[in-house]
Amino acid sequence: MLADNTGREGFNDMFLRKRYATYLVDLPGRGRAGRTTAETAIRPLADEQFWFDIFRIGEWPAFNPGVQFPTDKDSLDQFFRQMTPDIGTHDMTKELDALSALFKRVGKGILVTHSAGGFPGWLTAIRSPEVRGIISLEPGTYVFPEGEVPEDMPSLTGTMKGIAVPPEEFNKLTQIPIILYFGDYIPENVTDKLGGENWRVRLQMGRKFVEAVNRHGGHAALVELPKIGIRGNTHFLMSDKNNNIIADHMAAWLRQNKLDR
Repeated sequence: MLADNTGREGFNDMFLRKRYATYLVDLPGRGRAGRTTAETAIRPLADEQFWFDIFRIGEWPAFNPGVQFPTDKDSLDQFFRQMTPDIGTHDMTKELDALSALFKRVGKGILVTHSAGGFPGWLTAIRSPEVRGIISLEPGTYVFPEGEVPEDMPSLTGTMKGIAVPPEEFNKLTQIPIILYFGDYIPENVTDKLGGENWRVRLQMGRKFVEAVNRHGGHAALVELPKIGIRGNTHFLMSDKNNNIIADHMAAWLRQNKLDR
């Protein structure tokens, strides 16, 4: 899969070149698996500016300074074409059944999740012993042991809530290496910016998730890319112009945790 219309490679090709068997997954009702028997109503919306802002590409129509998202007209047009209506039913049971069935079929492997895929990723690792590790790119939601869920985090785009799971289920996440990646333009304090606010609380909750995993004896890490000198990344780390640098960092983590065998 190409990262953009210029022919740059995406993570799929990059990890194939690193000699990893790679599978791209669309959850039921999403992307190329969007055909569904569920009924829905689709309203036409002129929401391009919203997506541009919420995913930290910039504040429409200005790009963020130093942004790694390709700023040419054709790439932006291609991005907007990907913002199709959501016709998925968001049936978590079906999503978990599908991911678990995939791992049973292909065997042990590393689960790479992104955004809304982060939550079903945690639950898949809890129920599937074939998941050897998780790389989560800016996950949207987190699980915590019952009785240890952090306080809600209000923000301009809604309240961020942790999800409670039984301690014995959460402990399964402590048995595998986990790493989270977050990009740039995420503030520490409350702002009036959609993108900044949306990911401010998700980053802060992510820090608490990593703390909880490690407190229970796990092996979790959170990489804030600007803090290690990698700047300009949007919510789409896999398709930003420096995606090769991020892929190399991910590959090094896999080697360090003996997940490349």
